[in-house]
Amino acid sequence: MIDAMIQSADTASVSLTVADNDTAIALGSGDVSVLGTPRVVALCEQAAVAAISNRLDPEMTSVGISISLDHLEPTAVGRTVIASATVTVVDGRSVEFELVVAEGTTTVARGIHTRVLVNRARFEKRTQTAQSG
Repeated sequence: MIDAMIQSADTASVSLTVADNDTAIALGSGDVSVLGTPRVVALCEQAAVAAISNRLDPEMTSVGISISLDHLEPTAVGRTVIASATVTVVDGRSVEFELVVAEGTTTVARGIHTRVLVNRARFEKRTQTAQSG
């Protein structure tokens, strides 16, 4: 059952203090010691999951299907960023989020993310079938 309780404006934020393993060098996405874009993407997905997780029936989960992100400013090791995800559109099983990552008053990244609501057991079974066949 799809939970109809997800609403536009549902939001969540998560924070990250940038460590050496979060850098572009560590992630293989560049050769500078600043917050790597792959880590920014993961942080945004974490915020999106948090924004709707308490709205879903226990047998449901969400999976990311697309993300469009502009990584605008570098963030040094030791600095803290906050990623916020706000539901902007709910269309059946599809949920779209506005993403903003900030370090203080500076926007580090912004974008759009879409997740689809799925039945957890059916999704996992489908994944196992695909891997074995």
